[in-house]
Amino acid sequence: MHDTGTGSTGNTAQPSRRTVLAATAGVTAALAAAGPAHAAAPDDSRLRALVSRMTLEEKVGQLFVMRVYGHSATAPDQADIDANLKEIGVRTAAELLAKYRVGGIIYFAWAHNTREPHQIADLSNGIQKASLELPRGLPVLISTDQEHGIVARVGKPATLFPGAMAVGAGGSRSDARTLGRIAGAELRAMGIRQDYSPVADVNVNPANPVIGVRSFGADPRAVSALVAAEVAGYQGSGVAATAKHFPGHGDTNVDSHTGFPTITHSRELWEKLDAPPFRAAIAAGIDSIMTAHLMVPALDDSGDPATLSRPILTGILRERLGYDGVVVTDSLGMEGVRSKYGDARVPVLALKAGVDQLLNPPDLDLAWNAVLTAVREGELTEARLDASILRVLRLKSKLGLFRSPYVAQGGVDRAVGTRAHLAAADRIAERTTTLLVNEGRLLPLSRRRYPKVLVVGADPASPSGTTGPPTGVLAGALNELGFTATALSTGTAPSAATIAKAVAAARDADAVVAATYNVTAGSAQKALVEQLVATGRPVVAVAIRNPYDVAQLPTAPACLAAYSWTDVELRSAARVIAGRVKPRGKLPVPVQRADDPEQVLYPVGYGLSY
Repeated sequence: MHDTGTGSTGNTAQPSRRTVLAATAGVTAALAAAGPAHAAAPDDSRLRALVSRMTLEEKVGQLFVMRVYGHSATAPDQADIDANLKEIGVRTAAELLAKYRVGGIIYFAWAHNTREPHQIADLSNGIQKASLELPRGLPVLISTDQEHGIVARVGKPATLFPGAMAVGAGGSRSDARTLGRIAGAELRAMGIRQDYSPVADVNVNPANPVIGVRSFGADPRAVSALVAAEVAGYQGSGVAATAKHFPGHGDTNVDSHTGFPTITHSRELWEKLDAPPFRAAIAAGIDSIMTAHLMVPALDDSGDPATLSRPILTGILRERLGYDGVVVTDSLGMEGVRSKYGDARVPVLALKAGVDQLLNPPDLDLAWNAVLTAVREGELTEARLDASILRVLRLKSKLGLFRSPYVAQGGVDRAVGTRAHLAAADRIAERTTTLLVNEGRLLPLSRRRYPKVLVVGADPASPSGTTGPPTGVLAGALNELGFTATALSTGTAPSAATIAKAVAAARDADAVVAATYNVTAGSAQKALVEQLVATGRPVVAVAIRNPYDVAQLPTAPACLAAYSWTDVELRSAARVIAGRVKPRGKLPVPVQRADDPEQVLYPVGYGLSY
């Protein structure tokens, strides 16, 4: 569930300069005490001095990154106060920081953290102020999942880009770098300094239920290049990028949110297929890497998920790949990490494996006390905690949080959702739409011959605060391009009555655009397209998620892959349909035949044009 609405923030105004100076005085004094002050980021000796002054409880807190409900750090809505009390035992973000001294906070739309950019900036400032005013207070590393495409926590009016597989279809490193640079600048302006992106998984399994279009594609070399480019873009804008999900989540048919996947790749195959994008990210200077809650017996045959595996996180990631940045777990509330051990053991085992940040445990009090107890009883050493805390502090220092923890509202106006940024997103999207079928040169669709267009199809909930529903966005875009288009939502599983209604409407139109969403052999969406084609009206199928839909739609005379149902990708598809731009995208994954999955119907690199 995602809350994408906007409204008044209820936050206090931007902190005054006097407030900022007072709040940062403790950290500044501590740094100065360790050596002469410099304009540059503090060096390790000063950061180590900060660590040495922390209590054990404060050290434990620095390792956690936690969710918190509310649009304000101190005055959230009552429903969010109630949710916080129920799940965390505190009322507000400020109370969370005071009680647990957490080192990071993650924003979610469903937690009502991301109503609109100015509110997000106020929330970020409120969080920093609350933390810095504590004894030995430290700046907070605020993070979110802003992958773009189908996973984004900050919606309009922020700039939303095509997702990874669409970028993979465009194949441009420059576009990937531009995406990261602009998206990073907008996140930083709102006080978000760590983005859990890009996805470095190589999606070789069409049945993958959790990665799919979140991946750049199936070719490890192409994925590696785009991962490195996006990392450069984000980090060049002063936001920590996060390659995920190590050691690779691209070949699974189980969602680690709800189950415990196993990757059966041999060590040799892992080296060739899964490792290259992570190697590329490390070579690009990636600031953080996220773990995967899955088992890879070829890398560790203990049966433990990678998140809890010392052979994988320390033996491979740290020692073999030479990575010394921050390692963050995927959410500890996911079933993939909870299935073998209890919630009290998971954070301790993750730290023993080599993790630095513990993300979003289901029960923070249980997890926090479990780590504290493990240190007091000798299972974890304080030195082990210190090593991770130092990595986290180095990252905070690199990102400028010690020098400048607050953001200005003017910076939001200058950076977020600007006309230039939105235009860049449209240009990138135009290079991603992929034309797979075009019988009889139906496309581009002539406005003279087919002026009246019916848009039907699946209308999944907007993934990222875009306009939606997809049929409405497509119809609106076609209207702007000179057609007379109407939308009829038929859903992902249309009933016989709904299909009959769509067929009747199609007879009154000159052409039909059908938005499809993960079509399977027995899908009612397939029946819908077949019956629409049977009317004799030309039908253009637009796959608004996985490009594999085309294999299930052999009767459709034209098929496009848009890779997501966000506005920017749907507008691009409409411009391609209308002939305003030529289709330029090439498949970044192979599409297998529906009747014989061993045979490739359309290979990587396939794509038609006009």
